[in-house]
Amino acid sequence: MHILIIKTSSLGDIIHTLPALTDAYQHDPQLQCDWLVEEAFAEIPTWHPAVKRVIPVALRQWRKQVWRTWYSGKWHQFIRSLTVQQYDNVIDAQGLIKSAFLTYHARGKRCGLDRHSAREPLAALAYQQRYAISKNQHAVTRIRQLFAAVLDYPQPDSPPDYGIAKHFQHKSIRPTIICLHGTTWLTKHWPDKYWSALAQRLTMAGFAVRLPWGNPQEYARAQKIASIDPNISLIPKSNLHGIATALAQAQAVVGVDTGLAHLTAALGIPSVTLYGATQPARTGTYGPQQKHLQADFPCAPCLSKKCTYQGVSTISPACYEDLSVEKVWSALLAIIN
Repeated sequence: MHILIIKTSSLGDIIHTLPALTDAYQHDPQLQCDWLVEEAFAEIPTWHPAVKRVIPVALRQWRKQVWRTWYSGKWHQFIRSLTVQQYDNVIDAQGLIKSAFLTYHARGKRCGLDRHSAREPLAALAYQQRYAISKNQHAVTRIRQLFAAVLDYPQPDSPPDYGIAKHFQHKSIRPTIICLHGTTWLTKHWPDKYWSALAQRLTMAGFAVRLPWGNPQEYARAQKIASIDPNISLIPKSNLHGIATALAQAQAVVGVDTGLAHLTAALGIPSVTLYGATQPARTGTYGPQQKHLQADFPCAPCLSKKCTYQGVSTISPACYEDLSVEKVWSALLAIIN
């Protein structure tokens, strides 16, 4: 059996697909899998033992430069790479029009969610085999159900196995907490003063604190937090493998709703994840030792990138008033102990 998985982005969505692949691989150890993914995340599928070939795509970039992409030959090169192999099944695990468009160009039986199950119903038109999977459940469970239906095996009732933890060594010289402070939505940001206060409390309790960063704004925030104590340090800017290696060495992680929080869960590291504008029910971190703190606030979760709260508040986003440093500290101690 040789399959192609279409799951191009984002980081969290790709992570959510790994347990389904582990299920399929355990059902058929001879399974061979190729994975079509955005080039920025191309490392991740290589960590799973079932993946034989990764096909990178730069769809995000190409959509901004359609004519240049076409005349440069990049699109034609990509199509040649995509169509080299005839697959038994091509599984669109994303359910979007863009992923369906890519699925249509692959060689093999095209499988995906039906129009009532897909995030974008029109995507279902590209599939030759469609499956009804309830939306009212976590994304990890939905994808596990989809793979079980496509590949015709009983869906396991075991906890999710992301299949990548063994790829990284779990070894820490001293008790270390990693704080995932960076995220793309402004409404997901836990206030800077809260991060500083938490970091100070951690160092006073004898923990080393490490801070990743990925852009100038995150670097400036990390530098500000690190200035509090010598036991707070920045994780050098790295590829995803380097970040995963650092996460695997942590005793625990505190983070906002971001892709690296999902990577933490996939590695089996205890973590506390904070949700203000978003909610964890369907797309939160998933697995053992994952603690979700959801803000209890009148307009939360708003699922908006911009905070529109008009009431009185001492912080922004206002919903994080409910997720105090004390509450996060108590949750962190609980999972560590």
